Amino acid sequence: MRRAAVSALLVLLAVPVLFPVYYAVAGSVMTLRELAVYPPALVPGGLHLGNFGAVLDAVPLGRQYLNSALQTGVITLAQLCTSILAGYAFAFLPMRARALTFGLFLSTLMVPWESIIIPNFLTISDWGLIRGPLTYVGLVLPFLASAFGTFLFRQAFLQFPTELRDAAVVDGCGHGRFLARILIPLSRPTIAAVGVYVFLSAWNQYFWPLILVRDPQYQTLQIGVSQLNDAEAADPGLILAGVVLSLIPTLAIVIFGQRYIVRGLTAGALR
Repeated sequence: MRRAAVSALLVLLAVPVLFPVYYAVAGSVMTLRELAVYPPALVPGGLHLGNFGAVLDAVPLGRQYLNSALQTGVITLAQLCTSILAGYAFAFLPMRARALTFGLFLSTLMVPWESIIIPNFLTISDWGLIRGPLTYVGLVLPFLASAFGTFLFRQAFLQFPTELRDAAVVDGCGHGRFLARILIPLSRPTIAAVGVYVFLSAWNQYFWPLILVRDPQYQTLQIGVSQLNDAEAADPGLILAGVVLSLIPTLAIVIFGQRYIVRGLTAGALR
């Protein structure tokens, strides 16, 4: 009875979370007449797939998908690499004032993004990274490292027994080999959790690409979806179709990676 009650409560709590996603999918296949009725229709009368074709005609969605995928992929891989190396250094390498240095490193999480976006933009602009193909560099450069990912990897690495590291050193295993052969394979849940988190953050970026990108061919998908509201403000089905197309990668990542997210975020909670 207790398990059934908990399950029922979780279902009730999940309804307001999942309803916007459901309505976006349902509204994307509704006609304009169905979307305009009051009270709003919750179930489509049929599959009106013309909204998706209209999205492809309104904005260069394929190019924007490619731009977002490139930006997100580079940011995700870069943050995984830098976070793994920094977490390894804070966990295993001897250094003076390690706790103080790590505390200063984590303090960057308290700096609001809005307070540094202007200096970042001025720097990227002065370096000429807002024109032509160099725009891709400007999109990813401020996000190549993350204190949050470093924190998670450090906590995960601290779970490994020091005897394991000592035995590897005795066998002649250097830092790179120990990290690549032993530590990384055993840290796959943390890698997956950080990768999913960084992917979702990078994919959903809106403000930074909005102020940085000058050339339309380098715009990301989120900018294209926002343009649908300006181009076809009277057709909410078109807007919802664009939203659904932008949600597909994030939903797939969350559905297939949710167990790794939980395992990775709880790594280091108990030692």
